[in-house]
Amino acid sequence: MGEMRVERMQLLSLFPPAERGEGKVIFGSAEVMHELDDESIHLVVTSPPYFNAPFDYPDFFPSYDAYLQMMERVAKEIFRVLARGRVACVVCDDVLVKGVRYPIVADLTRLFMEVGFSYRDRITWLKPEGYIRISRRSGVLLQHPYPLYAYFDNVQESIIIFAKGKFDYKSVSPETREASRIDVERFLREKWYLNVWQITNVLPHPRRLEKGVAAFPEALAFRLITLFSHKGEVVLDPFLGSGTTLKVAAALGRRGVGYEINTNLLPIIKEKLRGLSLDIIIRSDAISIPLPSGGR
Repeated sequence: MGEMRVERMQLLSLFPPAERGEGKVIFGSAEVMHELDDESIHLVVTSPPYFNAPFDYPDFFPSYDAYLQMMERVAKEIFRVLARGRVACVVCDDVLVKGVRYPIVADLTRLFMEVGFSYRDRITWLKPEGYIRISRRSGVLLQHPYPLYAYFDNVQESIIIFAKGKFDYKSVSPETREASRIDVERFLREKWYLNVWQITNVLPHPRRLEKGVAAFPEALAFRLITLFSHKGEVVLDPFLGSGTTLKVAAALGRRGVGYEINTNLLPIIKEKLRGLSLDIIIRSDAISIPLPSGGR
């Protein structure tokens, strides 16, 4: 992987006992996560690139096959570093690129199962309809009100959840279990038990920190980290983006580690995670990619 430029480098295995505010950010590809030991991660929460979507990194991948090959390598690494019985939560969606729709949800499900995961659950993240305006694509029917002119605007994304074997509930101490107790009243009030979650997406705003970044909302990470990890455990995001997963993990008393290949996101990550104790590693395979102007 070549030489690394390091700011306060510290291997994950050397982390001291659980302490609120810890985090590690590695700028480099998650296709090789050599900084992490086997089965050292307790939960994965991530949202990979949506192929060459205009709101993500348009024209970054030379082909859809190249994108899937990259995702397969990352899935294998996730399987290696994830502890036995733990889960990986992947926020993704099919995407329309230059008039062609790509079945990302189906293909990532297949890839993760082929590397050894079992398919645990799928949650539909439903965005408020009021924030979506009829588009040029769906509006075609208004100009041509006839059969086969129907196209649809998307107000949902998928959260596909994979498990690495069965979890041993006795492996967690009674003290840790109790410290990680879930607020049942909130669980019921906000209907976390449904496989459709109504959560407002991160909306465009001129002063938004994540401008040009396809960030998912903190409420989504909050639910996943609360439901699938214990306090003091380590949460991984192999496609860190602006750093939402690490921010929420720290707020919930977890330790976080994230991989991000685009060094242009460094100032955004530092600002979002301001106040946290961060170890930042910049590897030789990190690259500088201009941020797109949009966002999903």
